[in-house]
Amino acid sequence: MQSIKDYHKLMQNPSYQPGGSSGFTATADPLSDASVCLRDAILMQQLGVNTIRVYNLDANLDHNECASIFDAAGIYMLIDVNNGLYGNSLDRADPASTYNLAYMQHVFGVVEAFAPFPNTLGFFGGNEIINQNSSADAPAYIRAVVRDMKEYIHYNTRAVPVGYSAADVSTLLQDTWEYLSCSLSNDTYSKLDFFGLNDYEWCGDSSFTQSGYNTLATMFGSASIPVFFSEYGCNNVEPRTFTNVPVLYGPEMSVLSGGLVYEYSQDVNDYGLVVINSSSEVTLRSDYNYFQQQLAGLGLSSLTSANKSAEAATPTSCSPSLITDGAMINSWDIPARPSGVDAAVTSGIASPNRGSLVVMNANNNTAQQASVYNVSGAKITGEKLVILDDDTSNSPGLVNSYSASSGAGTAPTSTGARPAVAGASSTSTSSPKKGEAAAQGVNGALGLAALAAAFMM
Repeated sequence: MQSIKDYHKLMQNPSYQPGGSSGFTATADPLSDASVCLRDAILMQQLGVNTIRVYNLDANLDHNECASIFDAAGIYMLIDVNNGLYGNSLDRADPASTYNLAYMQHVFGVVEAFAPFPNTLGFFGGNEIINQNSSADAPAYIRAVVRDMKEYIHYNTRAVPVGYSAADVSTLLQDTWEYLSCSLSNDTYSKLDFFGLNDYEWCGDSSFTQSGYNTLATMFGSASIPVFFSEYGCNNVEPRTFTNVPVLYGPEMSVLSGGLVYEYSQDVNDYGLVVINSSSEVTLRSDYNYFQQQLAGLGLSSLTSANKSAEAATPTSCSPSLITDGAMINSWDIPARPSGVDAAVTSGIASPNRGSLVVMNANNNTAQQASVYNVSGAKITGEKLVILDDDTSNSPGLVNSYSASSGAGTAPTSTGARPAVAGASSTSTSSPKKGEAAAQGVNGALGLAALAAAFMM
């Protein structure tokens, strides 16, 4: 892995789960319908994001076209390996009962399905497992899953980072961070590669101190791995004007690497940037416009600046003294693998459904097929997917400059082949490159700008 000194600020991104959790069925998930992905990739590209977080995926479905559409759009994917089906996630109250061969085969299946895509930025090994209802030893099981995933990746796929998405529980957050990010001398795999925080403390016109961002900046000030908001976007005040964005990408929050807005599409919880009326009709909410405006106001230097304060940081050694809350386990006796998992880790699962990019070029029909309406109800016409160069990440306003230069909605042909790993370095100063750009996200979460550089080999 490259060190954190190569890690730049992440851009804005959304969480992506069109249809919400009910949109995940036995035959469909958020990345299995190419027409839906094209519809949404066009709107995200115009929004200016460069990363999506995607929940609730089925490893057995075909994700090739959707992954290729987002790759062509210059948009990374952060993938949750768990879903809502029974046995496909750790039970926070009784993790030992769910940490078994069947569960790990599911996790490895998701890894196999998405690791081959060059725009897969990372895997979340868990989401909010540690909270006030979790068992005391849940953290040890999270590290066990991370260990197994990272070692599986080492033996079977290209290098993709593995992290965790934490709940913002004030009494547990510091301990969660310390427990999962510290270094064990006898275990090179169970330490996180990145840490996400689901944070909803900035509501309306808040401030650096009122929101508690100052406390987070202190907590993560010596981080040796990338830290970012894996979800954010309080909706206690509506419409959401995202006044936190300039602060999140400003000097006061330089220890964090951006974040992912929750969420792309409107659901019953009222966090959407767009309303999906049907598979062929979408209405933009005012939140979409405000978020787009905030992104457009960020300079490129804000999105690609390195985290200087963490350049020399080294991982903290695991010690009971790190844990201050008596409710949290303070030993690192990581559970042994269940029967059969060792063989799967070293030899791979049987007949994995490995993803593979499909060709996206000017011969593809990249025009918006859905009817899209703005906040006032007027129909938006003429939008299309802009196919970016292989080594280019999306950024605010980028597609307009590409369209103006090419006149066809397709980026000028690159002379270089796409890097085998989506993290190859680049010296371009014109626009963020894949592997060094800030990450941005939507349903799932929207938002990281430079996550790739620190994560990739």
